[in-house]
Amino acid sequence: MSYRVTLIRGDGIGPEITESVVEVFAAGDIPIEWEEAHAGLACLEKFGTPLPEATLESIRRNRVALKGPTTTPIGTGHRSINVAIRKAFDLFANVRPARSLPGVPTRYNDVDLILVRENIEDTYAGVEHWQTPDIAQSLRLISRPGSLAVIQYAFELARRLGRRKVTCVHKANIHKATDGLFLACFREVAQQYPELETDDILIDNACMQLVVRPERFDVMILPNLFGDIVSDLCAGLVGGLGVAPGGNIGNGYAVFEAVHGSAPDIAGKGIANPTAILLSAVQMLHHMGLHHDAERVETALRYTLVSGIKTRDLGGNASTREFTKAIISNLPPRAPDAAQGATEPPYQVAMPTPRSPESEGWQTVGVDLFFHSPEPPRNLPAQVGALRLRAISNRGVPIDPHAPPERYLLNWYRARYLAEAPLSEGDLQAFLQAITPHLQWTTIQRLYQKEGQPLYSELQAE
Repeated sequence: MSYRVTLIRGDGIGPEITESVVEVFAAGDIPIEWEEAHAGLACLEKFGTPLPEATLESIRRNRVALKGPTTTPIGTGHRSINVAIRKAFDLFANVRPARSLPGVPTRYNDVDLILVRENIEDTYAGVEHWQTPDIAQSLRLISRPGSLAVIQYAFELARRLGRRKVTCVHKANIHKATDGLFLACFREVAQQYPELETDDILIDNACMQLVVRPERFDVMILPNLFGDIVSDLCAGLVGGLGVAPGGNIGNGYAVFEAVHGSAPDIAGKGIANPTAILLSAVQMLHHMGLHHDAERVETALRYTLVSGIKTRDLGGNASTREFTKAIISNLPPRAPDAAQGATEPPYQVAMPTPRSPESEGWQTVGVDLFFHSPEPPRNLPAQVGALRLRAISNRGVPIDPHAPPERYLLNWYRARYLAEAPLSEGDLQAFLQAITPHLQWTTIQRLYQKEGQPLYSELQAE
């Protein structure tokens, strides 16, 4: 029995390194049937988009894809192909193993950790806009359902692989609402896995600890932006992006890819290193339950590296073709009783139902008003209906608009208005109508408070 997988060869060196996987799988009699689809610069020229709908349809049919590196067009308005695929299939978990390889010299010999990164939210949601000609704003979106989904997956992965520890990496001491929510979700999920050791660490300390003693970590779970940065750091511990696999996991869909770039400068020269895409294919086989075949390919790759046959970027002189042939020659025979099909169903997570503020006892108690002003605002009304002006800030730092400025000010301010009692929709509409003649506002943000909690401080860190 064979299983169909979408194959996207990509740009630059993509076709060369994906061909290496195709040849190794064919030589090893691995039960994968490839369905070719396309994405990248050639598609942009041919179809007017780097990611045609036919490619998305192929992934929908097959539910699993292997993708070579693609080039994101610069200055054309087209978003990253990788990001577009992740969002199209709600691939909420990016899984990046970092494991030392024999024959690949690094500063460390025994790295073996797995980084799980939230893959859709955070600043990568792409909600950006201009506030003034001098201020661009990007919203950092961290949701409870999104956080619970990826954290649950990280714990399930740790349990399935027999790992000992899961570490949450965050910045909740500064980002008290966003990272605070992510950390709270981590602690909630951790209670369901008493057999696993858990801890948490600040992102800056985590980066230092990774380069001092990476053995401290086993499975790491991070929000999107931190995960993007730290995953490349982890790749550096084991030899760089050329040996770093990656998988994007969602409910019933998975896309595996080499995480390095398309390297157009060496495309067609026959010197590209296919290790990362081969390890991504190994990760894919494990995901599909084809563990015996996954181990055969990885064993052959490791034998090849330790024998000294390596591409130039790893210190050898083998061409892509020579390296591939060596791996094929080292493939262990397929066991007669090897499982012929996937033994594990596609991963599924029960997504939490979004909650309304009212159902959770949240009340509107004020507003943050962001506005453009060439000078410090000295004429804002101190009281508008039930709302009283509590603070004015510039880039998050409180200011006194009536005092001579002691610091450099931008022409973008925030005014915090708070009420002593919960506000109605009518109160908010009346406030906005009354305040509009006094300033050129850009954004208004409703401030919620859960019943029984202390009132907002006059000014919290942004």
